[in-house]
Amino acid sequence: MDSAGEKIIKKRLKEEIRNSGLTTVEIARRIGVSPEMITQYCTTKKFPKLDTFRELCLAIGASADYILGLKDY
Repeated sequence: MDSAGEKIIKKRLKEEIRNSGLTTVEIARRIGVSPEMITQYCTTKKFPKLDTFRELCLAIGASADYILGLKDY
């Protein structure tokens, strides 16, 4: 079972990806991973390496603090 923190991260990551207007293919291409990996970040216990997470946040225009549940915007 997912912890509350994991649920927040998955929910917010999905939300921010949707808000970005980009497809998983476009995001994956921008950050150098497969589209399947983007999906796994949102649905499984997989989490990107820190440098990949940074690039993901930049690509979708999202705050890392928000996705991680550290701030509510």
